[in-house]
Amino acid sequence: MKFFATRTGIIVSGLIVGFLGVLLVLLGNPANMGVCIACFYRDAAGALGLHQASVVQYMRPEILGILLGAFLISLFAGEFKPQGGSATVLRFFLGVVVMFGALVFLGCPLRMILRLGAGDLNALVAFAGFGCGILTGIYFLKKGFTLGRAYNQTTTSGLVLPFIFLILAALAFFTTLFIASKEGPGSQHAPFLISLAAGLLVGIISQRTRLCIAGGIRDVLLMRDFHLVSGFAGVLAAAIIMNLIFHKFNLGFNEQPIAHTEHLWNFLGLYVVGLGSTFLGGCPLRQTVLAGQGNIDSAATIIGFIVGAALAHNFGIAASAKGVGPAGKYVVIASIILLIVIGILQSRAACAFSSTDKKAAARS
Repeated sequence: MKFFATRTGIIVSGLIVGFLGVLLVLLGNPANMGVCIACFYRDAAGALGLHQASVVQYMRPEILGILLGAFLISLFAGEFKPQGGSATVLRFFLGVVVMFGALVFLGCPLRMILRLGAGDLNALVAFAGFGCGILTGIYFLKKGFTLGRAYNQTTTSGLVLPFIFLILAALAFFTTLFIASKEGPGSQHAPFLISLAAGLLVGIISQRTRLCIAGGIRDVLLMRDFHLVSGFAGVLAAAIIMNLIFHKFNLGFNEQPIAHTEHLWNFLGLYVVGLGSTFLGGCPLRQTVLAGQGNIDSAATIIGFIVGAALAHNFGIAASAKGVGPAGKYVVIASIILLIVIGILQSRAACAFSSTDKKAAARS
């Protein structure tokens, strides 16, 4: 277990995730979408009938496996510790907003890396936006931003989401209860058990290494600590090598699969994801892993992701390969404004609480 805490361990883990990301595409997943947290929650929301976009409806076993893998390894390692109560409702809202930004870009931070690994330079524009969002988040962190302290919760509370995901996995495998796309990205998928196994492995690796691209970039910018970000360097390296070997590497902006070339909105979409993830304390992958460990606040964030995905497709917020519609543009701008307002209010509230505590301590 100590291996995963080393620099070599996290790089090797990143290489495995990058390898799986391309392998799943070769086995049937949509191009450049071997593992995408945002896309898979969106597809799962469609499978549950929460949105009616018929081309993106499929109960993705990878996303179920990631949370369940994190759950199982945290139990084994004695790290399943249910906690919650840290601005839970606000975290739900931030989950919704982060999903809006991801679906305007058409991918989460992990898919951004996998798209870069396939030569999609639109993801490079998004990476710049993601970094700027994290920089803005760091500014608020330095001003005292916090979502408050989490408290220990009952074991039952922490088991709820893993249990739900286990039931969803069983129903998806043994029944035809869920909606499944007949065409489009939702109809493209690797074999179920292989996808589930890949998800379990990604969940286990991510739990042990604390993989988080938002946290990695934050640590580089804030503390010059390259440990976490080196894992995603491994993801990128493996993706590039695999795509070159299998002739899937296509360098450029145009004719990229499930992507658009509206650079401003790629930048701003991932800006929202970067800022929201910094406030949440982790990217969508990290939130999924934390929920597997029993974190109830992260579970609320995941519910926010699912609701955000449903809203994005029901109200025309999500982009497509043709570009970003008016609703998506308005919502991204509104999301940025709301996130900045939240940053200001939470920073001021933290300062006020700190001042009150100091006065109380002085009186005592």
